[in-house]
Amino acid sequence: MEIRPVRTESDYRATLAEIETLMNAGAGTPEGDRLDVLVTLVEAYERQHYPLDFPDPVEAIKFRMEQQGLTVDDLVPVIGRKNRVYEILARKRPLTLRMIEGLHRVFSIPAESLLKRSDRRHQPVA
Repeated sequence: MEIRPVRTESDYRATLAEIETLMNAGAGTPEGDRLDVLVTLVEAYERQHYPLDFPDPVEAIKFRMEQQGLTVDDLVPVIGRKNRVYEILARKRPLTLRMIEGLHRVFSIPAESLLKRSDRRHQPVA
């Protein structure tokens, strides 16, 4: 079983194509072992060349609202008065540390997203 590192975009595409041919390989077979190794190599290449970034805080809140069918009223206990929630969602006011902690605890929004500096008007503040 000859395995080579995935160093270039060409190597990456070729390895993906080979992985596709091995998708039905059984576990514990030589083909299955090759698939496991190739997937590990591709994952390492993707981590280095295509890192995933966390969404902006407001986008993370809006996504969770959509995902769980939440309304502005549902955010009031965590963020504060209704007008404060609207200010946060409109990016007119930054999140405070208390808000970030509450959103993470109550709605399971990843803290990494809530702490991320916004690309827009305001950044979260402590």
